[in-house]
Amino acid sequence: MTRTQESSAHWGTFQVDVSDDGRTVVDTRPYADDPDASPAIAGVAEGQHHPLRVVRPAVRRRWLERGPGPDDHRGDPDDEYVEVEWDEVLDLLAAELDRVRSAHGNRAIFGGSYGWGSAGRLHHAQGQLHRFLNAIGGYTSSKNDYSRGASLVLLPHLIGADGMEQLRTRPPSWPQIAAHTDLLLCFGGMRLSNTSVIPGGHDRQVVGGLSRDAARTTRIVTVSAQRDDIGADLDAEWLGIVPGTDTALLLALTHTLVVEALADETFLASHTHGADRVRAYLRGDTDGVAKTPEWAARITGVPAATIRDLARRAAAGRTLVNVTYSLQRAEHGEQAVFAALTFAAFLGQIGLPGGGLSHGYGSMGDHGLGVERVKLPTFPQGRNPVDDFIPCARISDLLLHPDEDLPYDGGTLRLPDIRLVYWAGGNPFHHHQDLRRLRRGLARLHTLVVNEFHWTPTARHADIVLPAATPLERDDLAAGPGDSRLRTMPRAVAPVGEAREEFWIYDRLAERLGADYSEGLDSHGWLERIYETWRRANTDAPPFAEFWRAGGTPLPQRPYRDGAFSAFRADPAAHPLDTPSGLIEVFSPTLAGFGLSDTAGHALWIEPPVEPDSPYDLQLLCNQPSHRLHSQLDMAGPSRSTKVAGREPVRLNPVDATARGLRDGDVAIVRSPQGSLLAGVVTTDALLPGVAQMHTGSWYDPSAPHVADCVNGNVNVLTKDVGTSSLTQASSGARVAVSISRYDGPVPPVRAYEPPHLEHRPGAGRAERRPSERRTPARGRGNDRARARPSPPTSHPGRAPSPNGQPAADSGHRTPPHR
Repeated sequence: MTRTQESSAHWGTFQVDVSDDGRTVVDTRPYADDPDASPAIAGVAEGQHHPLRVVRPAVRRRWLERGPGPDDHRGDPDDEYVEVEWDEVLDLLAAELDRVRSAHGNRAIFGGSYGWGSAGRLHHAQGQLHRFLNAIGGYTSSKNDYSRGASLVLLPHLIGADGMEQLRTRPPSWPQIAAHTDLLLCFGGMRLSNTSVIPGGHDRQVVGGLSRDAARTTRIVTVSAQRDDIGADLDAEWLGIVPGTDTALLLALTHTLVVEALADETFLASHTHGADRVRAYLRGDTDGVAKTPEWAARITGVPAATIRDLARRAAAGRTLVNVTYSLQRAEHGEQAVFAALTFAAFLGQIGLPGGGLSHGYGSMGDHGLGVERVKLPTFPQGRNPVDDFIPCARISDLLLHPDEDLPYDGGTLRLPDIRLVYWAGGNPFHHHQDLRRLRRGLARLHTLVVNEFHWTPTARHADIVLPAATPLERDDLAAGPGDSRLRTMPRAVAPVGEAREEFWIYDRLAERLGADYSEGLDSHGWLERIYETWRRANTDAPPFAEFWRAGGTPLPQRPYRDGAFSAFRADPAAHPLDTPSGLIEVFSPTLAGFGLSDTAGHALWIEPPVEPDSPYDLQLLCNQPSHRLHSQLDMAGPSRSTKVAGREPVRLNPVDATARGLRDGDVAIVRSPQGSLLAGVVTTDALLPGVAQMHTGSWYDPSAPHVADCVNGNVNVLTKDVGTSSLTQASSGARVAVSISRYDGPVPPVRAYEPPHLEHRPGAGRAERRPSERRTPARGRGNDRARARPSPPTSHPGRAPSPNGQPAADSGHRTPPHR
């Protein structure tokens, strides 16, 4: 017998079947009325009880025996861990946090969370970690994100911060596209699998159906090296292009508008700044090279006649130019976004219904829904007293080059000397590039702490691993931007082993460090508080108890009448953008004034370096997976179903495969200057010759370094860890030059899905001591290498734990009703 309830993830809402005894998740499945639901849903049940679950606190043996400090062996496949009781690990971690902040200041602590661990509004890994670190004095933080890092720095210079927000939150809706758009021009494709992902998830996935409706009336052209980078049912016209050359194509399209008098000169004069400087660059006045279709054809592989025809088609009707996030995740990738904005501005349709520029269709599942965003319940993080930060993709630079300067956004950042990293809710071995370099940076740390559900590659590099309760093991609520419903996420099963809510972990650590994390509430009390705080501004919502019993409450679905830039288009004087000119800056004096060698005031084609004798003769596209979110649940069935020869597949055009003696199902070795991996071969004519493709997120497996740096196909052993530019310093991991050949040696097994060597210390897993029995760490140790020792016991006011080690509900705080 089973009972069924609902839960949510970043990839949507789903049903959970639980055994009658409340101990086992039997099945997870999408709702029948969710035809575009993510296949990842089917892997949640397997992940819940997988042998890779972190079930007890664990400390790396070398750190436990030798104390904090740099260690080149951090992350060795045969590293051993010792499972300890909660009380011991909390004392150890509190003492180490106190040692670092006392000896080096809070800027020596990096709060490394990328925030995709849970869709819950309360149990959001990033927010909880940041609240804790703020409570104990602050931390070095990160800005921007891996998805849009270059755009987030560039676009505010061109359309203002408010314009950037409009572009993200008020693009033409899919119904508007269906009604008004003649041509949807998609640079980088438009993958349906990406649209199942939204921070917070959605009640149902609707973008797929809306885009299919729009395709009945709108002609779609996809510009990509992959024909299947867009849904087959959208009947899109494919324009194959050499990877990384979209900027050249866009400049040639704009050149055609200018020389054939197709540009909207009235719009350029009234709504843009610097169009004359752009025309001069297109003519070649500044560099002697006219950006003609013939020039672009030699670079892009797109015939000159096709380029001219596409420009004319775009000018003949209502055109929407869309750029996926992936295009700016490359060296000088921000230039493609700059060039797309320039082309859209010269077409003169920015601010018209169904026209202009968009940056997100096919990248995120809420883009184009056409409804006003509403504020959602939020767990407050407090204020960070530390000003130091990095662009998030510069983590290895931070760890390897302390006290050095990093150019960023026209200025410089001084990189702090990081001694301790606390990571929660993310996996840098998925997001980050050049994993050998990342490992060198992690080896320099004194301590790496990770909260995790599973023994991921990041957990396998940590000194202290704390078992976090999964979303199915705690109460929460969820909703994503533009969602139709705020949903409950009731606890389905008891935590596995000694797993604990992260709220509980931070509360106990904060008490040891003399800080207040919980404000006297347990997690249930906070759940009610954030809901009721939100309800004060949403008076139609029911009281918390009623909301919880009902399983959720509807959210307003108010269509926005005015899309991005509509008010600005109607009257730029009355509704200026927050740029220096108040206009769209197709030439930015600010950017030009920075004097950077890799950025100009206008969109710029930067010729890539030519290496005629390079063995790396294929361009590998590294895009997001279809059957998992990033690297989550890579060990589960949906992700395993995509593997070839037991590891991540690499796709090649049959011409390239035949030239290398490769056939479907073979094991290939893929190499770049940064590293090597093993992959299973798939041939397809959906790729241009000279192009290969792999998904990101396969778990890093360095267990056979004599064969390859990763035997499981993690593409980030291949990608370059260089910033997109000295302006944006974002991720450049979307493509890399590689060589691919058959691997004929003995194929090593994949060990990424095996737990590490664990010693279970007697007494490990016992409930934490009562607050009156806890010890707080002493401050001000002078020996930086020696382990700090706890001071004698001191009393703390607070709650006693419940019998299972979770905090008992405080008197007077209402607990969400049980199912």
